[in-house]
Amino acid sequence: MENGIIRVGLIGAGANTKLRHIPGLREQEGVEIIAVANRTRASGETVASEYEIPTVYDNWMELMEADNIDAVCVGTWPYMHRTLVLAALENDKHVLTEARMAMDAQEAHDMLDASRQFPHLVTQIVPAPGTLQVDRTVQDLIADGYLGQLLALQLRVSDGHGRASRADTFMNTDGPLHWRQNRQLSGYNIMGMGIWYESLMRYVGPATKVMAMTRVFTNQRKDDNGILRGITVPDHVNVLCEFASGVQADLSWSTVTGLQSGAELWIFGSEGTIKLEGQPFDKVLVGKNGDEALSEFPIPDEKRGKWQVEEQFIEAIRGNAPVTLTPFDVGVQYMEFTEAVTRSAQSGQTVYLPL
Repeated sequence: MENGIIRVGLIGAGANTKLRHIPGLREQEGVEIIAVANRTRASGETVASEYEIPTVYDNWMELMEADNIDAVCVGTWPYMHRTLVLAALENDKHVLTEARMAMDAQEAHDMLDASRQFPHLVTQIVPAPGTLQVDRTVQDLIADGYLGQLLALQLRVSDGHGRASRADTFMNTDGPLHWRQNRQLSGYNIMGMGIWYESLMRYVGPATKVMAMTRVFTNQRKDDNGILRGITVPDHVNVLCEFASGVQADLSWSTVTGLQSGAELWIFGSEGTIKLEGQPFDKVLVGKNGDEALSEFPIPDEKRGKWQVEEQFIEAIRGNAPVTLTPFDVGVQYMEFTEAVTRSAQSGQTVYLPL
């Protein structure tokens, strides 16, 4: 850093980088986005022109080796995350990487191990956003004993990927091949499963046992060139799991459940129940033994969380606060869960965590 200015380079400036990270970083005082490298120079020049970024590199290696860049924001698909994070650390650069963390648990462990060799550098994963508004309220209710003994949890997620639109909730066999359906680009990641599990861990901690069944209902799609490709990434997932906290969970993700939309989470205890609603979750419903129905729990403005990813990244670089959403050790836990789901589905056996 020169004169307190943090200079950032973008690698893979895709949709979320343009929607979230570029404006979020520019809101921070003393931060400049000075370079971009995309899969093609033409794509990089388009982004640079639209967002007035002064330098476009032909490839990510040139950006990574640039002496005038302090931090890197990685917006590529998961297949490049390990490679880019390790390169950033080796080139003495802080790194914010898009979720999902990696292709599999081993890559995630490699990234965590590497980050520990460079403790002066900040490493952060873009956190699961779907529960940010309600996290503090739910955590406080649980900590204050509202539920009594934690018993069970149910999560249903209707995922929009692979459909003509999020409103079209029935199976869409004509949709193009999405990168999330390409095993070579996404690894063991399935739909939004990993980031939802990250959110659950904020409430009930990590799982210890996983049993899963998965299905690929649409096993072929056309790629960008119109060529039909086989698909092995499931579009329907059912998971039973047990958490270290004693909670037993029933979880499902699907792109084929007609007329189901969004997500719904129930947390059951011996004395009370919590239900989360909204897209993303913005409403907490609660009820106690003896109540006839759930009622909305008011969330004070000061407890309602919001997207602060870029601010937290910069504050961590300046040494003002540690990364809490989301450090690499948490990413390893959700990558282990993600891999455990596939291992269980393929073997028909229970898989125990940590791997």
